[in-house]
Amino acid sequence: MSSRASSHFDPSSVDVEAFLRDVRALRAEIDASVSEEDYAHLRKLERWGRAATAVGAATCWLMPNPLSAAALSLGRSTRWLLMHHVGHRGYDRVPGAPEERTSKGFAKGKRRFVDWFDWMLPEAWVYEHNVLHHSHTGEEADPDLLERNAEGSLRREELPLWLRYTQLALLAITWRASYYAPETLASLRRKRRPDGPLTREEWGEVVRSGYVPYALWNFGVMPALFLPLGAWASFSALCNSLGAEVLTNLHTFLVVGPNHTGEDLYRFDSEPEGRGERYLQQVLGTANYRTGGDLNDYLHLWLNYQIEHHLFPDLSMLQYQRVQPQVRALCERHGIPYIQESVWTRARKMVDIVVGKTSMRRLSRREGAGSPGPLSEVA
Repeated sequence: MSSRASSHFDPSSVDVEAFLRDVRALRAEIDASVSEEDYAHLRKLERWGRAATAVGAATCWLMPNPLSAAALSLGRSTRWLLMHHVGHRGYDRVPGAPEERTSKGFAKGKRRFVDWFDWMLPEAWVYEHNVLHHSHTGEEADPDLLERNAEGSLRREELPLWLRYTQLALLAITWRASYYAPETLASLRRKRRPDGPLTREEWGEVVRSGYVPYALWNFGVMPALFLPLGAWASFSALCNSLGAEVLTNLHTFLVVGPNHTGEDLYRFDSEPEGRGERYLQQVLGTANYRTGGDLNDYLHLWLNYQIEHHLFPDLSMLQYQRVQPQVRALCERHGIPYIQESVWTRARKMVDIVVGKTSMRRLSRREGAGSPGPLSEVA
């Protein structure tokens, strides 16, 4: 399923106020349909993740093997899926959802080690992603604008292409630790002081609060639990845990990175004027993958509904399935490009942007007499 951005698309042709009215009307329909079914659906997906972890743990001591690594990885990726949607307040208004499955309690304090135990601090990720990325999608203030982030490194023309691909591959298998953990903390720190590299003390916080606990558990304590079964069992558990880490990084990078990166998506040189234009930019700077069916959506970590998610960040996963056809029809009715392609196609387009083979489209605001004019594409 694919809808491509027209090379003749003119953003000034969109009636943003009419688009805003339709988006708000759709939101009212969604809010009226929220029920206990949304929470039951969340619990089902959580059980899938726990089952994957159980399979991985039950088999990881036998020998280094792809089944155990993949199962452990899927369990870890599931926690990311839960954090993304629960942390976005997707279940705050769902009847029957306990506090620990709402943004008020999920991964807060010691529950971090139960709900979302990852390299990064939950509160830092919430600020970097929920606040900065969603408020400034595709703008210079977006910390996750990949094309801009790669300009001083992977998009440098003086580097041979094979070296750029190699660097990107290394990033993909380590990115939660090598990029996201320090970047989320740096974003949180910028609330308190101006831009600049992390200080030694702040790097110490990343290490003490993120790297050490996560590495100690997954690559120290967990393999040691199998020592009563022998050194081979413990070694096998370590190998499978390390393999799961690589797979988790690849899985999350594959479904996170391409959402806002490609030569058919836009980045923006100015902030939107009003809520209607903000919604328009969210659609123009975002792509979906193939959608529909719990298994398909689960394997995409529910990041295949990014257009809907950027219009309505605080919906349950079940609501995204229901609203997606309506959002697509709404965009088509207003003449707004709705990009939806397979994750593999989107990944290829992301790679081409990151290594400098292609560039994203850009929208800027024309300056008129006395006031800024409408958005227009930069040639």
